[in-house]
This record gives sequence, structure tokens and C-alpha cells, in this order.
Amino acid sequence: MNSILFPSSGRLQRPSLAVSALPIVFLLLMLIGIIVCGSADLINTYSPAILLSATALCLILGRISRSYSPRSLATGIRRSATQILPAVPMLLFISMVATTWMLSGVVPTLIRYGLLIINPTYFLAIACAVCAAVSVLTGSSWSTIATIGVAFMGIGTVLGYSEAWIAGAIISGAYFGDKMSPLSDTTVVASSACGVDLFKHIRYMMLTSAPAMAVALMVYAVVGLFIGNGAQASAEDMIHSLQTTFNITPWTLVIPAITVTLLLLRVPTLWVLAASATAGAAGIFIFQPDLLPELEQGISALPRILWSETTLHTGSELLDSLAATSGITGMLPTIALVLSAMTFGAAMLGTGMIATITRAITRRLTRRSSIVGTTVASGLFLNSCTADQYLSLIIGGNMYRNVYRRAGFEPRLLSRTMEDSVSVTSVLIPWNSCGVTQSAVLGVATIAYLPCCIFNLMSPVMSIVLAMTGFKIRSTRRVHVPATA
Repeated sequence: MNSILFPSSGRLQRPSLAVSALPIVFLLLMLIGIIVCGSADLINTYSPAILLSATALCLILGRISRSYSPRSLATGIRRSATQILPAVPMLLFISMVATTWMLSGVVPTLIRYGLLIINPTYFLAIACAVCAAVSVLTGSSWSTIATIGVAFMGIGTVLGYSEAWIAGAIISGAYFGDKMSPLSDTTVVASSACGVDLFKHIRYMMLTSAPAMAVALMVYAVVGLFIGNGAQASAEDMIHSLQTTFNITPWTLVIPAITVTLLLLRVPTLWVLAASATAGAAGIFIFQPDLLPELEQGISALPRILWSETTLHTGSELLDSLAATSGITGMLPTIALVLSAMTFGAAMLGTGMIATITRAITRRLTRRSSIVGTTVASGLFLNSCTADQYLSLIIGGNMYRNVYRRAGFEPRLLSRTMEDSVSVTSVLIPWNSCGVTQSAVLGVATIAYLPCCIFNLMSPVMSIVLAMTGFKIRSTRRVHVPATA
């Protein structure tokens, strides 16, 4: 196996399956206890402590079973940090984008136009479809959610939708687009990790992704029939409050136009977010000069605006809550959670516990449905252990490549299944870097929006259904035909 999965070191003992599973069981039991005894909102508060406790348990068990050395642990830390640490500066810039786009009038302008144009009944379906289109064009679910997704959160709140349903529709659309875009990092990683041509991989994914998206859009349309009525009065009040507080002008949309252009030009996401935050900061002084007295007039106030919480007093309680920004300080707990998850993933890799569990999972797989079903379960498991979708895709591809080859299945079946079980479910795990980020950006607990992410839930289901039916799944084995006399 690849050294990512089995770090090489001296004479180490292989940890038993029971020992390897204990940190995972401990982690899940503690999280379930928090939900039962408290609420889902407490998960983000206590998750860092729980993850670090699970890390300590992992290292103690590893020391007792002699399953790691300083060298193997350093390998695990390096692998985990390489994938997760780049998310930290991205989180900082995302917090700046959220702050500057709100105070420069970008988000208020999008909310105002959205309230005028969008039919409340079909809001969820429209939000999902628009986020999907933007994400396909940009190849980035994170950028889509941090920009247009934030605007849809504001529109949906005014229209009376619950935050969980709004976030679910936004995430479903953004992750569909990310999954199907040839510009997406996860799509490239999944196809290359399994040795599949990128566009063959995308075409094959349509067999599971298109039905999953169709189901999502139908569910959002039905939910809208019951929720999206009677919001016209509140929408008119919000439009009036927006126009009173902000300078609503289409010129503010130059800022998101710059962002989309940079993404289409394949500029690295970190630089795009930095440019978006810079343009948004300039927009505060260009487009919203009337807000400067309340924000402590002058460019010297900009560091404080970016760093700490900012509130506006608009006379509308709903607009006050929408326009409030938390700055970088509001993102610090999220960063702490990401780093804690990275530490846990490093310990599980360095002690060889992930390797033990995956050996036990893949040992006796022979049938098509069991192989695909186990691949889906492994994707969820890896997302939980490594806290990073990229690392999970790479490990999963190495885990199952020989299994699929031995069973006579095409590599594209593996790459599709990995995307269905890893790329789209990472956002559903509270301590995964994706779940942590989107929860912080949208202001909705992961556990709260999870049941509303219809596409993300349906994708692994569709993967299993197609495996059970055998639809469009070809065997690479050659059938031997005996020679006739």
C-alpha cells in the first residue's frame, strides 16, 4: 500500500482492530452525549476538547500496543498538516470577505435584488440551482458558499425559511457544482488517485449525481410550497430598511464580478479570496460613505472592522442581525477546531490505526454491491478520521484500487464511488474541515443543516442503488471461451 496509508518505521506492532476502533467510538459517543444532554449548537464549542481527548487516547493506546514511533508519528503529522493547514489562511480571508462584502453593500444589494426577483415559493430550488451553476463555473464550493451563499442566507431569512433549509439548499447546489466541475480540486484528485481520465470520471458521475440533484430540487420545491408563502410584507419592509441603511447600487456588483473572473482564470483560491476582501474593503469607502461615522470614520478603522465584531443600528431587528459581522475573531474558534481535527487525523495515521481498520474492511470483499457499499462506508469513516476530504480521497483510492482490479471493475467505478462518499459528505461531519468552514460561514450548526442537504445525502445512496442494479457497471474481466474441435 501507499506510504500515506502505512507509514514505514522500525519494528512496530500492528494495533488490533479493537484498539484501533476505540478512539473513533470514544469520539462518537462523546458527540452523541453532547447532542442528547445539551444541543447540536454545543458541538462546535466542545469538539476541540473532544478531538484532543480522542487524540490523547489514540496515542496512549498506540504506546501501549507499541504501534508507533517518533518517525511514524511525524509522517502522520506531515500528511495531515499538508492537507489541512492550507485551510487556515483561507478561513481568515473568508471572514474578511464576509465582513467587507456586507459593509461595502455587495450582500445588501444582492439581497435587495433577490427579494425583488425571486418567487418565495421556489426560493430553495432557485438557490440550489444558482449555487450549482456558479460552482460549476468556478470549481469551488467554498468560494460559492462564502459569496453568493451568504446572500441567499439573507434572502431566505427574510422570506421566512429556516436557516437549516436555506443552508441545505446552498450546500447541495454548491457541492453538486464542485463535484461536476473540471476546475474542481476534489474532482481532479479523485480521478487522478484512481487513475481515471478526468472527463470520463465526470461523465460517469452524472449517472448518480443527476438523479440525486433531481431529487434535491423536487424536495426543495415541495418544501417551498408549504413555507414560501406570505412573505411579501416582510420582504417589502426589508427592502425599505436596506435602501435606508445602504447605498444600493449595481456598481457594488463589480466586486463579485472581479471574484468570478479571477476564479474562471484559475487564479488560486487563496489569492482570489484575498483580492475579494481587498476589493470589498475599498468598496466600504467608495460605495458606503454614509456608514463611515458609525464605523469610526477613516481608513484607520479598517483593521478593527476586519478583526472584531461590527454591528449596525438600522431600526430593523432582522436587518441588524443580518448586517452584523464577526470579523477574524469570530473565525478563531473554527480555526481551533480545524487544528484539533488535524491533530486527531495525524494520530490515527501515525499510529497505524487507520491502516488496521481499512485492512479489516477490505480483506474479504468480492461482490459488486458489497464492494461499493463498503467503499461508501469507508469514505464516511475516512472523512471522520482524517477531517479532510483530499486526504480521504487519496487514502481511499489507494485502499480500494487493488480491490476493484481484483474484482474486475473499471477504475471509474471506484473514482465515482469515492466522490459520492467523500467529496459530498465531508461537509456533513462537524469536525471535518469542510463541515467546520461551511457551518461558520453560513452561521448554521452542521448537525442542524445535515438533514436538509438532500443532494449530499442522496449521492452515496444513488451510488449503492446503481451498484445493486449493475446499471452501466462493466466488468474488465475477459470471459474465456474454450476452443471448439
